[in-house]
Amino acid sequence: MKRKHFASATALVAAGVLALSACGEAPEDSGAGGGEGGDGADYKACIVSDAGGWDDKSFNQSAAEGLEEAVEELGIEEARAESQSDSDFAPNVDNMVAQSCNITLGVGFLLEDSIHDAAEANSDMHFGLIDSAFSDADGNPADLENGKPIIFNTAEASFLAGYLAAGMTESGTVATFGGIQIPSVTIFMDGFADGVDQYNEDNDGDEVKLLGWDKDAQEGSFSGDFDNQSQGQALTEQFISQDADIIMPVAGPVGLGAASAAQGVDGTKIIWVDSDGYESTDYGDIILTSVMKEISNAVKDTIAEDVDGNFSAEPYVGTLENEGVGLAPYHDFEGDVPDELDEKIQELRDQIISGELTVESPSSP
Repeated sequence: MKRKHFASATALVAAGVLALSACGEAPEDSGAGGGEGGDGADYKACIVSDAGGWDDKSFNQSAAEGLEEAVEELGIEEARAESQSDSDFAPNVDNMVAQSCNITLGVGFLLEDSIHDAAEANSDMHFGLIDSAFSDADGNPADLENGKPIIFNTAEASFLAGYLAAGMTESGTVATFGGIQIPSVTIFMDGFADGVDQYNEDNDGDEVKLLGWDKDAQEGSFSGDFDNQSQGQALTEQFISQDADIIMPVAGPVGLGAASAAQGVDGTKIIWVDSDGYESTDYGDIILTSVMKEISNAVKDTIAEDVDGNFSAEPYVGTLENEGVGLAPYHDFEGDVPDELDEKIQELRDQIISGELTVESPSSP
């Protein structure tokens, strides 16, 4: 059953070549369903990547790190499948089912169909979906007792990043672009746009221009996939030619292409997403901050709950309040961000947490 996805007609989805990555030995019988009171020795956690791969410096890598932590701390078994294209998703999820995984986690919105179908067909196993809720064929919420959505309200943290970018730009122009037009991408872009707008509202006379995204129209710039770094480089070069000096790519490893283009232009900075790009990439010297999702913690905690026999299909939603999302430190730019601007960003953060300020996006969980 194909469920309703929200991709733009202008998004260029890469076809790719089928390259199934086997992720383990012959199927092992490690028991079905969740754990029984914390016996990790008989428990197997499995994970399937999106097309960016485990070394994407972004959401796939963060999810894999969460699995690694769970294996180390809980003494459980693991299996992984690295997808090279969309056509790998279903075979890779089926591979995990064949290995009798207690829980199988899919990384990314694009794995919704494969994880959903597997959960419906295997009610005695548990499943998790990172960056998406489950929906039916009409796009309405679907109730899966054995499927847990792991989602993040990144609009909240991106709002702060947009405000920071508007306050730090020297050219008066900032930009953002996505990989594919799906909710887990556009939610970043929506928050970023609202942050820029808030800065303009708070600073009469300043009018920072945003390239790459029109929140009202829900239209903007997309590379077409999450792995073609040359597309990220080309888009960033276009933005730089239009005077943008701070760019936020929301495109997994495609962002590395953006960083490569920015590094060659004096004064140009990048805002990374998902992980702390200062730590996870080689472009720390141009990364102003990162809009982080604590995917690794969410993955580890979800597995730990299942090992203990406490699996819940209730969605995990990462927010500023529960520290599931947030801004990374300014690192090398710590001394460049004015105290007044940083204090305002912290004030806005507190207002979002308290509910005084609401950051909204059509893609908010």
